Amino acid sequence: MTTATSPAISADPLVLYGETFQSRLLLGTSRYPSPRVLEDAVRKAKPAMLTASLRRQNVASHDTPNRFWEMLRELAVPVLPNTAGCHSVQEVVTTAQMAREVFATPWIKLELIGDDYTLQPDTLNLVDAASRLIKEGFKVLPYCTEDLILCQRLVDVGCQAIMPWAAPIGTGKGPINPYALRILRERLSVPMIVDAGLGLPSHACQVMEWGFDGVLLNTAVALAQDPISMAGAFASATQAGRDAYLAGTMTEQHAAQPSTPVLGTPFWHQT
Repeated sequence: MTTATSPAISADPLVLYGETFQSRLLLGTSRYPSPRVLEDAVRKAKPAMLTASLRRQNVASHDTPNRFWEMLRELAVPVLPNTAGCHSVQEVVTTAQMAREVFATPWIKLELIGDDYTLQPDTLNLVDAASRLIKEGFKVLPYCTEDLILCQRLVDVGCQAIMPWAAPIGTGKGPINPYALRILRERLSVPMIVDAGLGLPSHACQVMEWGFDGVLLNTAVALAQDPISMAGAFASATQAGRDAYLAGTMTEQHAAQPSTPVLGTPFWHQT
């Protein structure tokens, strides 16, 4: 797999497992109105990676052409296979092994679902799944909650990046636990990509302002009235949030502070 490196090298690339990407937005590929809309949205957003489920279609079949996967290859954006729909560690490992063979890539988005209603990760078995994949040579990006201890354990077993959720998948609620997310960002130094639950470009901008390294989203773009324009809006918001974080935001004040100097104004205006 090649990285999404363009001729104009960014001075602030996203670095994951030693590889550089010029965008900090990762985009999903499901639920779009049509393949053409998906294609145009990807070209508009210019994401670092495209996530795709191995189970979506029979990509291993050589008997029938698969237009979906052919289109992804033509877009020339690195594909990040995921283990969506897996409910056990063994199921995760098997799916990841198949994805590596089909896509010839060691990258994998680890999804181990513990609850079908909220699609919350199985936090009790996620670390074990990540450990097994890393030992097999995968570059693991685990989808997890914002729990600090869980994320620390994932780092301890070798995950060089993690992907905490903002809210349950597909809800569009935005960050429902800002305190935990900000503590997580303060305590861990590995790259962190906020994955799941973002609904508005302002949500993406907000978490990037907090210092997160990227965002991954799907539904917010795919189900927008105009997915192509929304893809561009999220790309711009993600970059704006990153720029604001690097610029350093002002310290919040508890009282009004004049933005215009009072020196030289009449004394009765200064009292």
